[in-house]
This record gives sequence, structure tokens and C-alpha cells, in this order.
Amino acid sequence: MCGLAGEVRLDGRSADIGAVAAMTGCLVHRGPDGDGLWARGGVALGHRRLSIIDLSAAGGQPLVDSALGLTVAFNGCIYNYKELRAELAASGHAFFSTSDTEVIGKAYAEWGTDFVDHLLGMFAIVIAEHASGRVVMVRDRLGIKPLYVSETRDRVRFASTLPALVAAGDVDTSIDRAALACYMSFHSIVPAPRTILNGVKKLPPATMRVIEPDGTSAEHVYWRADFVRDPDRAGWSGRDWEEALLASLRTAVDRRMVADVPVGVLLSGGIDSSIVVALLAEAGQRDLATYSIGFEAAGGESGDEFEYSTIVAERFATDHHRIPIGDDRLLPAIDGTIRAMSEPMVSHDCVAFYLLSEEVSRSIKVVQSGQGADEVLGGYDWYPPLRDVPRGDAVDAYASVFFDRRWDDMPNLLSPEWMPDEDVPTRFVTERFAEPGAETTVDAALRNDTMVNLVDDPVKRVDNMTMAWGLEARVPFLDHEFVELVATIPPALKLADGGKGVLKRAARGVVPDEVIDRTKGYFPVPAIRQLDGPYLEKVRGALTDPAARRRGLFVPSTVDRLLADPNTTRTRLGSNALWQLALLELWLQEHGVG
Repeated sequence: MCGLAGEVRLDGRSADIGAVAAMTGCLVHRGPDGDGLWARGGVALGHRRLSIIDLSAAGGQPLVDSALGLTVAFNGCIYNYKELRAELAASGHAFFSTSDTEVIGKAYAEWGTDFVDHLLGMFAIVIAEHASGRVVMVRDRLGIKPLYVSETRDRVRFASTLPALVAAGDVDTSIDRAALACYMSFHSIVPAPRTILNGVKKLPPATMRVIEPDGTSAEHVYWRADFVRDPDRAGWSGRDWEEALLASLRTAVDRRMVADVPVGVLLSGGIDSSIVVALLAEAGQRDLATYSIGFEAAGGESGDEFEYSTIVAERFATDHHRIPIGDDRLLPAIDGTIRAMSEPMVSHDCVAFYLLSEEVSRSIKVVQSGQGADEVLGGYDWYPPLRDVPRGDAVDAYASVFFDRRWDDMPNLLSPEWMPDEDVPTRFVTERFAEPGAETTVDAALRNDTMVNLVDDPVKRVDNMTMAWGLEARVPFLDHEFVELVATIPPALKLADGGKGVLKRAARGVVPDEVIDRTKGYFPVPAIRQLDGPYLEKVRGALTDPAARRRGLFVPSTVDRLLADPNTTRTRLGSNALWQLALLELWLQEHGVG
């Protein structure tokens, strides 16, 4: 829920309230139910509220706890806040609201910076100490909730979206060449702490930053999933793993029903969202609101998965909403989708989530979604080729099946002035794979995809597109205790049955077999995968715009070749290469940066 912003001065001056107000004003879509602004000396916090827990004024933010001398700004949800509240009350803390935000402040007062270890949920949190001026910033373990940072010698600013920071001014909006190379290699992903802009960074997942009163600061990673085998489970059978996985997922799904408003489910018709619906039905949920979306076919590709979502909805008697989207709505939605992106995201799923969220938000404020299962449980087709690769060959093997293009191909795409001096993408993966843990090549790939690619593609996509309409999405497959468990599952069990084998086998008897045995699907948006007509003209307009020519990111002859034959050249994983180039330009032009 919500959006936050703020500033910490490092030069002894009072915080710039105008800048914080400008950032907060850009976050109305994330929090349409209320706003707040708090300032004290060199620190100011702003907030936009989406009311989910404690709908009264007492749950508003920034939440000031005068007794503790703390102010808290928070985006997300703490699923175990009631249990923590009871524990803290037993320790002598008195409460003036029923919000999870207040629980965060009391937890910090009780446990100091270790408070984060007690939280189950998704969150970006900023806590300001009144007396000292100390500020603590922390992001949840899987990076579900975003926190962008712009820093100069004199101040630190932060916000839930990158465009909010740009709106406050005094930001270097030039393009980071290393980030650009990552974008062109990792399906538009720019790993934290970088963004595509030199002057904006993002706090990495599972990271806490403490800014001391003297202006010094330090970061530390407070959690990690190592993807190694647990000796205590060495004797487990496949069935043992299936039962443990299902029990953990059942807990994760149940946790995400905590709310003072109804909670629905985004039901694509795949196994991930279907098992969420099944477990909620098993727990006694009746008339659960479920939603699926479909588009018109194009280029021989189907545009919906209604067949499977309907099977699930009928099996579990949900209040199901099928949302067909005609071409008359798809083209105009592209601009809104790009406007909603904190960073450029190439996946055509973005438009689907944007339009789906628009419709869902008309009737509900909170939904559960199935994102994350493919990364933590080995559901993608680039994992099986890594099965027997020696650990020492992991980097090259991973790059060969995952990178959009290798370094030797980059000069054919990026203009010479935009080429970094070294192979940044390969260096990044090499450093990540060299970290302790991740026993096998598959483990290394899953760990990287869970902590990097998942955070800055599917999870960011869902957050940006749902919050564009004031809709909160919760992702049970990214419950950190669930991730800790599945990280220890032997890779062979994950890769079985064409991927996610352990989940598919656990789901037998829980969800319909037709859903388990179907070909893997995605949110299909054929008109973007098969560019033609007005969609192709939109792409052409972006890549030949004077701003694009002035920037000169791409080799002109390559752009001309792709425009002449827009649907043949694909990235390694099958995405439209022309759309990847155009999306970046569309985003830069929409936000007036670069």
C-alpha cells in the first residue's frame, strides 16, 4: 500500500519541504486515500495512503509516535503485525492505533535495527529519530516494495518511484552506460543499486541503510537465501518435499489475507495463481473475487487464457471476472503503462497488468498474485540446459542461455559512444555467482534470478502496474520463509516434469489436472509481440523522434533493419528485439530524461 518520499539534509540546513511535497504529489496513484507531510530540522517525510489496515485517521502517515520520539513512513504490509503487537504490548508498549505502521515504530524502539528480523511482509520503511536525527531506511527481503534514492553532497532524497525523485529536481538524469549494457543483456533489467539514470539509485533488497546524525551512513544486508542443501533434510523423499512445500505455501497464502478490506486473486489460469485460489478455497474462503484478462489474437498468437481460468473459477466457485480487452483500448494504454514505469520494462505483460489493474481496482483494493514461482522453483526453460554444467562453467553457461546478447554482439547495437569500457553484464554475473552458497549451476542461476531478475522484472512490473491504480498486490510465492525452504530443495526435483516439478506434483489433487498439464503460458499481448499497424508506427515514431536521434543510443543501420523487418529478430528468450529498443526510447521521452 501507499507511496513514501523524503529528504535528509547532510549540511545542517532544514529539509526542503517543497521538494518533498513535489515528490509526494507524484505518488497520488499509489495512495489515493490520503496524504501527510512531517518535518523536523533536517529531515522531512511525505506519504500518500492506500487504506488497507486501520482505515481510521489514526492509521495515517507519516505516523508520529511522540512517546517514543519516532516518525515512521512505510509502504507495504506487515502480515504478522497482530502477533507483534501482542508481544510488544506484553513488553509494556501502549498503542494508539490498530495499524501495522505503529507496530513498526514500537518494534524499532524495542529491538533497534534488529526490528526488521521480526517482520513478515513486504515493505519499504523509513524511520526518523526525533532527538538524534538518525534515519533508518530498509527494504524487504525480496525487494517487493521499491525505494529509490538520489544523493548529493548536501542531502539524500528517497521515494517509492524514480519519476518522483526527478520531479523534485536537482537530479542527474543522464544515462548510465553500464546500466544501459545491463538493460540490453538482461531483458531490460538493471540490477540494484543502479538504475538507467546516473543520478538515481535504488536500495537493494534485504538491505538496511542507516544515516547517522553526522551525515555518515552505512548499509548492510540482513538476509539472504543461499540455495544450498540442508543436512537435516538429507533423507527427505520427493513426497516429503511436496508436503513441506504445500504446507509452507498454505501459510504464505493465509498470511496475505490480513486486511480490513476484501482480498481477491489475479487468476491467469496457470498453476501458480490457480493453487493460490485452491488453497484459499480449502481454507474456507467463499465467493472469492478472481480476475483474468484477455486480448485479441494477432500474428497467429492467442490473446487469452480464459479456458483455464474458467476451469479454476468453476471448480472453486469463485466470483470470477473475465476482462476482454479490445484493440481500441490496448494502443492508448501503452502510454499510460510507460508513464507508470519507474524504470523501463520491456515485458509486454506490463500492458496486461496495467489494464487488468485498472479494471480490478474498480471493485477491490487488495489482490494476491502468483509471481515468483518460476524463479524460485525453476519454471523457466533456461534452467534445464544448466542441469549438468560443472559449477566452474556456470557463468558462461548461464549467459549462453539467458543473456539477450553477448558482449561481442553489443557493438552491432549500441553506438560506440554508449559502449562501456568493459563487459559489465558478464562481470556482474561472475561476481554474483562467486558469492558463497549455491552449490550447483542451477542453484546459482535460481539464486541470481530470485534476488536480481525477479526483483527488477516480474515483481517491479506487478508493483508499478497495480499501484498505478491504487491496487495492492501480494505475492505468496515470495514469502521469505517459503523461499528459504524451496531454496534447499534439490534442483532435480524442481526441474522435473518440464520445470516446477515439485510444485506440480504437490498440486495434484489440489488444482485441476488440466491446469497442471497445460503448456506453460504467460500474460499474452500478441499485438506487441507481433508489431504491425499502429503499434509498429508508434515504435517507428519513438526511434526516429528528434530526441532519439539526438541521443544516438543505437547503431542507425541496425534500427533501420529492425524497422524494415520488425518481427523476425528475437532476443534469446523470444522477445521482440525491436520492442526492446523502442520501449527504452518511449520511456525516456515520456519522462523527459536521458
